[in-house]
Amino acid sequence: MTQPTAEAREGGSFPELEAILARHGYNPGALIAILQETQEAYGYLPPAALRHIAARTRLRPAHVYGVATFYTQFRLQPVGKRVIMVCQGTACHVNGGKAILQALSEELGIKEGETTPDGEFTLQTVACLGCCSLAPVMMVNGEAYGQLTPEKARRIIRDLRGSPASSAAAAAPANETGR
Repeated sequence: MTQPTAEAREGGSFPELEAILARHGYNPGALIAILQETQEAYGYLPPAALRHIAARTRLRPAHVYGVATFYTQFRLQPVGKRVIMVCQGTACHVNGGKAILQALSEELGIKEGETTPDGEFTLQTVACLGCCSLAPVMMVNGEAYGQLTPEKARRIIRDLRGSPASSAAAAAPANETGR
C-alpha cells in the first residue's frame, strides 16, 4: 500500500491509479473493481483519486462518489496500520463489549471511528465478528482476540505497540491462545 503523494492528494498525478484504470480499459462498468484496487493501492479513496476516476471513465463525479459512499467496504479517510474492530453483536454486548470499547478508547486516546495521531491504530465497531463463543471479542488486522476484559484489551494494545504492524501475532491472538 502506498500513500498518495502531496501532488496526488491535491489532484495531480496518480501513476498507480492510471495503471489500474488502464488494466480495466477505462471501462465505467468496472467502477467497483477500480475503486477496490484504488483503495488497495492507497489504503483509502482520496477525493482527488475519485475525481481522476470520474474523468478517465467519463462518469459524473457524483456517480463515482455515490458508489464509493454507498458500499461500506470503501473508506474515504486513511486508516491506521492496525485496524481494531470491536464486536458489538449480542453475545459481545451482553458480555461487556461496551467496556472493551471504552478501555480501548481510553488506552488509545481516540474515539470509535478515529485514528491515533501517529497513524498506528484505527478503532472501529462492527455489528458482529462471527466469533460469538469468544465474546467479548475484537479483531486487529484480521486476528481475533477473545474472552476479553478491559485490562486484557489494554494489555494487547500495549503489546502491539511494541511490535511491528506486520507482526500482530506477537500479541498472541485468540485463535492461538484462547485469550
